[in-house]
Amino acid sequence: MDPVIVVGAGPVGLTLSLALARQAVPSVVLDEGPAADESRPARTAVLRPDMAALVERLGCTTVRDEGVRWTGWRLLRRGQTTRSVPLGDRVAPAPLHIPQHALTRGLRSAAESHRLIRLVPESRLDSLEQDDTGVTVHTRGSEDAWWRGSHLVGCDGARSTVRKLLGIRFPGRTAVERHAVAALRAELPWPGEALLHRRPPWRSGGEEITARPLPDGVWRIDWLLPPRGELVTPDALVARVRDTLAGWCGEIPPYDLLDTGVHTLHHRLARRWRVGRAFLAGDAAHLLGAVGTHGLDEGLRDADNLAWKLAQCRHHGTSETLLDSYQAERRAAVASRLRAADQWLPILRGGGGLRGCVPGAARTHDSLLSEAHLGQGPLGAPPVHAHSPLAPEYASSQTAVGTEAGAPADDVRVTAPDGSSARLWERLGQGRLLVVLVAPGTGVWDRRHWVSAGVMPRLAAAVAALPMRAELLVTESYPGASAHTVLLVRPDGHLAAAFAGVRPAELYGAADAVRGGAPAAARTDRTADVT
Repeated sequence: MDPVIVVGAGPVGLTLSLALARQAVPSVVLDEGPAADESRPARTAVLRPDMAALVERLGCTTVRDEGVRWTGWRLLRRGQTTRSVPLGDRVAPAPLHIPQHALTRGLRSAAESHRLIRLVPESRLDSLEQDDTGVTVHTRGSEDAWWRGSHLVGCDGARSTVRKLLGIRFPGRTAVERHAVAALRAELPWPGEALLHRRPPWRSGGEEITARPLPDGVWRIDWLLPPRGELVTPDALVARVRDTLAGWCGEIPPYDLLDTGVHTLHHRLARRWRVGRAFLAGDAAHLLGAVGTHGLDEGLRDADNLAWKLAQCRHHGTSETLLDSYQAERRAAVASRLRAADQWLPILRGGGGLRGCVPGAARTHDSLLSEAHLGQGPLGAPPVHAHSPLAPEYASSQTAVGTEAGAPADDVRVTAPDGSSARLWERLGQGRLLVVLVAPGTGVWDRRHWVSAGVMPRLAAAVAALPMRAELLVTESYPGASAHTVLLVRPDGHLAAAFAGVRPAELYGAADAVRGGAPAAARTDRTADVT
């Protein structure tokens, strides 16, 4: 069968190819660059915990070896610490900070070892055609070649050739913010913690400085630059480094400057993310990143969202509703993030709004910024697909739990009927629904007792009859859920619905909604039978 053609071998394209391979879908990854990325320590990615778990699940070993999960978050204003938040397994979950070249290398290594993935470097796309059964593209490079695929996904960055060949507009705002960036090795007073320093008391500090730790005593430091676009010379950047280190440490400690640059943030959103059998993902579809938003993290969510839908159509027949839901869900999520940034940026950067009008406005600003950097609140929280075309219709048996319907499910510990135990996120990405029964006490009962007791036999029969492949799991507890609550979790980890007890008909209807209804071939067959 024809593979999925993935254009672009950055983190998003490689994640998509690996996610497809995990669901038995082959892919060809075309990249116009060489087979290795330039090492740039100052170009890093911050991933929320669920996306860090995704790339690790796909075999990216550099997440463990070359990434850092912060031990805390610190907020300073002028010369004082105004907020300190511990992070870790037993408290708030910690984001992962990793050099982008290390993330790409780890994903590429995993892709190179997978038999369902073919990586083709130095192949520049120059034509794209579609028909009813697939996509045909032509590339130039070390040799000219034609490629045939079932679908095509453009993960080829902000200057996407795929987007241009599809004639999709990419409107937005240019140079929303600029940051001077440096990666350096030094000993700072807050080992393992990330920090945001607002209005530091030294002259070259500017409005904000952010410092994020990396392995081996390395830090990425960002200085928010004034909007007038002044030139940042190497001497000026070194002066900022020295002033900042002296301000934080009392004197300039020994340091090793590894990499520098100026990072300009743009906000853009493609008008369409799907044209027939072709899709856009990552920077080809959106650019964002101001106020701590996680631009690459959002691109990985694109890949995670699209992979299981392409796999479902590949193995069980095409549902246009399912494929259309990719744009409906992911474009809406990114658009919401951009609207929030447009709303809050003028206020957070001192342009008016709450300042001087509301008591405690500075505290409100600081909380919003902290939440954004930590992947929380209106500027940073993971997306909720509340109005998705895949959302099940409301049923009387549905109940509220600690996770909003459409939001990512919590990573609770679960047990399978065979007695094996794992975290919920470890069971994701295999193209199947997860049906999770909340059953307090199962952790201390012998499996042979609970697997055939209470509601389990009835639930097992209901799961076996679902219109999508599904796995039955049990958990001791789930936030906000009472005993015998049944959770229906999508293959990408978003909660589809929660039910009070075992309701086979409602569970079936919800699963049918998640798959976008019966595939087109199945509907055609039923029509023919009636005729």
